[in-house]
Amino acid sequence: MKKKVLLLMVAVAMICGSLQAQAPYKHGIGGMVGSFNGFTYKTFFTDHLALSVDLGNSFIVTAGEHVSNIDLYTLQLNPNLMYQGHFVAGLYGLVGGGVSLGWNWGPYLYIDDFRVGRRDVREIGKFGVNAIMGLEYKFNIPLALQLDFRPGYGLLFTDDPGWNHFDWNLSLSVRYAF
Repeated sequence: MKKKVLLLMVAVAMICGSLQAQAPYKHGIGGMVGSFNGFTYKTFFTDHLALSVDLGNSFIVTAGEHVSNIDLYTLQLNPNLMYQGHFVAGLYGLVGGGVSLGWNWGPYLYIDDFRVGRRDVREIGKFGVNAIMGLEYKFNIPLALQLDFRPGYGLLFTDDPGWNHFDWNLSLSVRYAF
């Protein structure tokens, strides 16, 4: 009998806990600024599972095997699947991961056999994987602010295999939540 009562209490606690841990909103749309600038959309599938899709541009400075000081601008699509948990009134923590697909262009300096020169604009594709971690605050009005850090690794598609790089973004998102 004691086991049944204990089991019932655990079940009630889990149901009450899940009722209190509802998603802060269903959909959010807005913009983001920082090392990634653009548009952002976020939706919740469950109380804790969310998908964020960002479209925008960022700036890459990296170095490769035969290339030094690459300055590239990128237009990319960055979907991220994340788990979001509630801390205190209005404040949520998030963690997850995603990919980035895009197109890069820009002039760069190269070092080849002890010669230094500058090449013209070069266009290349990009594929990357990233983690995401951050905080989101949902106000009592339909407004949500999210600060996140996205470390990752990017592959740039070109004839030089040394163009892979550590990729990171630190951004602030402002969304209209509905």
